[in-house]
Amino acid sequence: MTSHTPAYHLIASAPSTNSVLAAIAAESPHGTVVSATEQTAGRGQRGNSWESSPGKNLTLSMLLRPRHIDARSQFFLSEIVSLSIVETLRHYIPNHDIAIKWPNDIYVGDKKICGILIENSLMGMGIDHSIAGIGLNVNQTRFISDAPNPVSLSHITGNEIPLGEIREKLCDTILDMMDIYDDISRFEELHRTYCNNLWRRDGFYPYTTGGETFNARITEVSPIGMLTLTDTDGSSRTFAFKEVSAVL
Repeated sequence: MTSHTPAYHLIASAPSTNSVLAAIAAESPHGTVVSATEQTAGRGQRGNSWESSPGKNLTLSMLLRPRHIDARSQFFLSEIVSLSIVETLRHYIPNHDIAIKWPNDIYVGDKKICGILIENSLMGMGIDHSIAGIGLNVNQTRFISDAPNPVSLSHITGNEIPLGEIREKLCDTILDMMDIYDDISRFEELHRTYCNNLWRRDGFYPYTTGGETFNARITEVSPIGMLTLTDTDGSSRTFAFKEVSAVL
């Protein structure tokens, strides 16, 4: 079990739980959680929005204070949070293919169930603190945005899941994994586990970049989060976040 206990701030509504937590981060301990019943302006990677019906899904942010993960290694935090969500979901839907779509969306099959936004506050070469924002589709069954492929736990199981229960399980799992992997000697193991849980990790699939569509397989994700793809001609290219997209 984790040596830390999450400190929960449960609020009715917020534009963004990441912003609320950022405002109190300086005086808050590792493991502090802000969870909102309604998030009115939830943010995703590179300014994407996150659709969530009030009271149906988990919209929360957790404050993390890594001990050994420095600014150069900040992608390891993304790996820890992603793997924590995968482990939590496997408790509820153990017979489904749950995977991490690079860099840190969580998919069940070819459908997106969770988005993550991690914002790091750097101090020199170190990380003062990180805020992990998580939007997990739990009980919402109707999505009206133009998101191409959303799914929820309720869609999959046919049942509603108490939000408090899954929130507690998820937050405990994140802190457990922080205890395990915030350790220089285990960074290689963490990265290998992340790569082994990637969506479309085997075989060739279509990708698009700059208007070009091509078939490629994942060759590598570097420890700093860069994705290397090798196409059917054997040529390899490396991409940063948002420079390439998988075609669904």
